[in-house]
Formats: sequence, structure tokens, C-alpha cells
Amino acid sequence: MEREVTHRYVDPLSEVWLGAAARVGLRVERSPHAYASTDGAGTLVIGSAETLDADDSLAQMIFHELCHSLVQGEPSFGQSDWGLDNETDRDAWREHATLRLQRVLAARYGLGAFFAPTTDYRTFWDALPEDPLADRTDRSVVHAIAGLRRVGHPPWGPAVEDALAATAAIVAAASPFAAAGSLARGYTLPAPHPTGLPPGTAPGRSCGDCAWRHAAGAGKRPRCRQADGAAVDDAWPACERWEAPLDCQTCGACCREAYGAVAVAARDLVRKRRPAYVVDRGEGGAHRYELRREADRCAALAGGEPVTEGARITYRTYTCVIYDDRPRTCRDFTLGSAHCLTARRRVGLSL
Repeated sequence: MEREVTHRYVDPLSEVWLGAAARVGLRVERSPHAYASTDGAGTLVIGSAETLDADDSLAQMIFHELCHSLVQGEPSFGQSDWGLDNETDRDAWREHATLRLQRVLAARYGLGAFFAPTTDYRTFWDALPEDPLADRTDRSVVHAIAGLRRVGHPPWGPAVEDALAATAAIVAAASPFAAAGSLARGYTLPAPHPTGLPPGTAPGRSCGDCAWRHAAGAGKRPRCRQADGAAVDDAWPACERWEAPLDCQTCGACCREAYGAVAVAARDLVRKRRPAYVVDRGEGGAHRYELRREADRCAALAGGEPVTEGARITYRTYTCVIYDDRPRTCRDFTLGSAHCLTARRRVGLSL
């Protein structure tokens, strides 16, 4: 008697990521005529099993495409292939941003090797430093950080991180049974940082040499601005948000779109010495002086133009042309302060 088949088997990891894609708003279809492609109308096409390599997986492919959408932002769901040019190297730096983001997210769950890409960009992935976000002068890093900041927000959140956590649980359960050569072999889940933030991946760093550590007063433990002011121990290893001492000339965030206006007091020397940079926003005879702005930045801020070096795009250093005469508002702005962190977050330089 022929058995009636009432269910079908789907690989558990595929179930997780197909479900995550659906929660984000994507229908996943398989086709031998594509490797990975989106139509801008909610369909993600992934190559069928016979077109993929032995170290490919549907889970990794979906994860990678979701990382593309995180880097490109929500409007990319309405564009074919996330709005990317796949025929030339024009958007190679955006692929780099996606791989940096993918590396950081995977590392949170110890899945860096498990979710490594299998395309021609594998060479780039393998050459990434322990901290893929270390060089904040690289445009691909800035866009990867922007993607990371979107992870917890709709339509991606909480689907993407739920899927990563489920993947980690499956791989951890399979690891003791995995054969030699399996990507699950030897898997361990990283312990969270003592602050509760994701652990760091670069050895040799500690809370004691992080830009966001600040003194809390005599006899008190230092505090961390990234951990909402929580006390930290200088000996603790660094978390994912560790940053080296900050350099205003490679940042300029406080003078760019991070803040919309800089107040100028009536007695500030800049009014007399550099009047061209000051405007009066007051009405009805009342004065309200501010530094003049051009587009999304202070008119006195120079630099920041992109510089192309192969596929890498960096920016010229920033300088203030009225620095010696800058108003008190600027003088009181402290490097490494809470306002500094807010400014850097707003321009995508800090997590």
C-alpha cells in the first residue's frame, strides 16, 4: 500500500532563514537561472541546489542578501538587486560594507566561519582585520555601521537577530556530532561582554584604552558611555563598540549634520573677527546669533571630500577655518563626551 506523504522535510537552518526573510517581507524562490537577485517587488531569488557550491547554504545566502538590504536601507526593498550595479565595480565598496556588516553580525554569535561568503569576495572577507570596523575613514565602514544601527528596527528587527540566535543554537547542538571538515565542527558561542554589550573580536584591547571610557571621580570605577554610563573595569577585554582615541580631523561630526545650529554669544570674538561666518536668526529686534551653515555643515568646516584609492574611498581631513576664534559653544564641546558620541552616531562613525 502506497504511503501518503503529508509533510515535507526542510533543512532546519533553511526553515529559520526562510522564516526570517518572510518576517522581513521577502518571498524566497529558487531558480537555476540566478545566483542571488531581487526584483524590487518583494521576491528574492536564490540559486537552486544544483547551481550552488558544496560550501554554500540557503541560510548563508539569505543572510548575505539581508545584510545588503541593511546597508542600502529600507528604500532598497523597492529596487531590483537592492539598487546595486552588479555588472561593473561601481558598487564594489557597497559589497565591502555588506561583508563588514555580515562579519560583525555573525561574530556576535560565533558564526564568522559558518557564515563566510562563497563568492569572489571571499578574498576580501579573509583579509578583513579582527575588527572589520576599525578604519572609520573608509566609506564602506561608515555604511556598515549604518546597517548595524538598522538591525534592531523594522523591518529587520527582531527577525535577523532572532535567526542568528536560532542558527547558533542549531550549530551548537550539531557541533559534537559534526564530522571533520564540517562548518559546525568545534563551534562555541562567545560569552557576552560584562556590560551586556556584544563581545569584541580583536585581541589586546580593553575597556581601559577605549575612547568611551571616562573617569567618574576619585575612588570610583570608570564609566562607559557606550554602556549608558555603567561602571567598567579597565582590565575587561573590549566590547564590540571599542574605539581608539578619537581624532577630530577624521571625524568632524559635531560640525556636520549631527547638529543643526551652533549658538554664538554676543561677546564671542567670532562676531567681530569673522563676521562672514555669523548670521542673526533673531526677530523683532531680538538677536539670536548662530554660525552660518552651508548645506548640512558649518560654513567654517573645511575638508571631508572623498578620495578614491582603487575600490577604497576615504575622506580628506577636517579642519575649522575659524578655530582660534570659534565661539564658546564649540570650545565647551568635549572630545569623548556624551554629546561627542551622539554626534558620531548621527553621522555613522560610532555604534
